[in-house]
Amino acid sequence: MLQRNLFDLTIQERFEDYHERHPEVYGYLVSFARDLRRKGFNRYSIKTLGERLRWHMELDRDDCDFKLNDHFHSRYARKLMADYPDEFGDFFELRELKSN
Repeated sequence: MLQRNLFDLTIQERFEDYHERHPEVYGYLVSFARDLRRKGFNRYSIKTLGERLRWHMELDRDDCDFKLNDHFHSRYARKLMADYPDEFGDFFELRELKSN
């Protein structure tokens, strides 16, 4: 991505940049959501999965520098639903995006 001030980027652009630099975050979210599906959950909160990821990174992996912007939660929910429609097509409740 071009070197620009992060504040000049849209939320979507910041999300895409973050996702490109931290692909493991998406991998963990996919894994956590699949665990929930296997346990019989039909719907769940992406926010809770994000908090679980923070717990995992900070405590289990000892990565106290881990950061995940709350604005990215809904972007990850949309990505999961788009990438795996058979598994997660209606797993998360979405609201209309207010900004890009």
